[in-house]
Amino acid sequence: MDLVESGSVGGFFALRTAPPETGGAHRPLARLYAGEDGPLHARVDRVAARLGAPERRVGASVAHLGLAARLWSTALGPAALHGAFPDLDPAALYWDGALTSPDDLWWDGSATRPATVAGLRAAVQEAHLVPLHAAFARDGRVSPRLLWGNAGSALAGALRELTRWALAHGRPEAAERAAALVSGLLEHPDLAGTVRGPRLRRASCCLYYRCPGGSLCGDCVFDHAPRTGLEARPPAP
Repeated sequence: MDLVESGSVGGFFALRTAPPETGGAHRPLARLYAGEDGPLHARVDRVAARLGAPERRVGASVAHLGLAARLWSTALGPAALHGAFPDLDPAALYWDGALTSPDDLWWDGSATRPATVAGLRAAVQEAHLVPLHAAFARDGRVSPRLLWGNAGSALAGALRELTRWALAHGRPEAAERAAALVSGLLEHPDLAGTVRGPRLRRASCCLYYRCPGGSLCGDCVFDHAPRTGLEARPPAP
């Protein structure tokens, strides 16, 4: 399994196998999931301040979307390209919310899993997203529907990036494998209906548009930002 190649898809797909040279206060995600919430609180504060978010839950949503995208991408990339992916045990996956990709995560494991829908669901959705959503619920008022909408959007976004890269690099079989895996993952009740249509446009909003200068994301459920009439877009498919 070549993590270097999957990392070349984009920054969100990169997964270090050693601490970054720049250092960092990385801790196993298992500690966050067990209730050590300080790093998550700090991450939400940092994102909210950077965006000038009018509410903490807006910063929480954007912070969650970024981490969900990292988790899906680091698994889906190698799964599609090589038929296997890192066993992202939360005890072996280290995170520092003060850093950005690829320095925010590093993996201290060696085990891999075969690229199956069940394997990806267990490794990412069940082992990470479920306890991550509980951690965000402890941080503040963020609805489960928004969090699962973010998870579905992050998964669809990973598929788009991977498909573009695979087709540009003569790897159509990787694009086909990624599409099949994502289709199966989106059948789960928590993810079903979070994105819709051939463009995988999301059915909820991450709230980014509410930030000063914020606009609509490329897959936003809205055709224009509520109450503004800006960012006109074609109707959803």
